[in-house]
Amino acid sequence: MSQTVRDIMTTDPVICPASSTVVDAARIMRDRDVGNVLVTSGDELRGIVTDRDLVVRGVAEGGDIAGTTLDHLVSADLVTVRPDDDLEQAVNLMRERSVRRLPVVEEGRPVGVVSLGDFAIERDSQSPLADISAAKPNT
Repeated sequence: MSQTVRDIMTTDPVICPASSTVVDAARIMRDRDVGNVLVTSGDELRGIVTDRDLVVRGVAEGGDIAGTTLDHLVSADLVTVRPDDDLEQAVNLMRERSVRRLPVVEEGRPVGVVSLGDFAIERDSQSPLADISAAKPNT
């Protein structure tokens, strides 16, 4: 039987409303020790914002970082998977779209995230990426 996204995804994703600021998201990432947040508008998933997005699309642009909201940073081209999707489908989607993380959505609600690190841990637990992904965070 083939594995599904549900088998390796990170559950309980960190979610922020699109109206959250760059500073709000950065603090949440720091406090929850994550590198991304899923961005919603009401109940609808709008996208994903990573720590890199905060720097490249937020801080590097200058201006009022404290007033810049996540809806200005989210990519319009959202790609998601479902928990019961086959792992190979998810890997191929990540390759095709050149993304490192995919939000996992069930019945329209974000329920997780699957990342390159999750795949590394699952498929090649001896690889450097798996070691880094499985390691406790630096504090």
